[in-house]
Amino acid sequence: MRRLLKVILGTTKDQNFMHMIENVEVLASKILSLLMVVVILVAIGDLAVFIVKELFTAPYGKFNTTLYKIFGLFLNILIALEILENITAYLRKHVFQVELVIVTSLIAVARKIIILDLEKIGGIDIIGLGIAILSLSISYLIIRFSSSK
Repeated sequence: MRRLLKVILGTTKDQNFMHMIENVEVLASKILSLLMVVVILVAIGDLAVFIVKELFTAPYGKFNTTLYKIFGLFLNILIALEILENITAYLRKHVFQVELVIVTSLIAVARKIIILDLEKIGGIDIIGLGIAILSLSISYLIIRFSSSK
C-alpha cells in the first residue's frame, strides 16, 4: 500500500512540475512574441526612414546600389515576421513546426544571397550557400510530402 501511495504521489509531483515548466515556456514565448513585435515595428520605422532618406539624398544613378540595402531590410522584416509566426504557432499548439523553421531559414539564406557582394566573397562561400539552399529545399520537400500523406 505504501509503495502504491509513493508511486501515486510521485506521479502527482512530476505532473505538477511539468505543468510549472509548461507555464514558464508559455510565459517566455509570450514575452518573446511581444519583444519580436517591438523589433518588427522598429525595423519598419528604420526601413521607412532609410527609404525616404535615400530617395531624396542619393545622387542620380546611385539608387541601384541602395536598392540591395532596401531589399535586405525588407527581408530582415520578413524573417522577423516568420520568427514571430514560429513563436505564435508554438503558443497555439505547444510544438515547434519544423516546416516554418525551414522556411525561415530559406528566407534568411535567400536574403544573404540577394545582398551578396560578389567582389568581397570567395567561391567557397558561394558553394556553401548553394549547399545550404539545396539542403534546406530538400528538407522542406521531405517535410511537405510527409505531412501531406
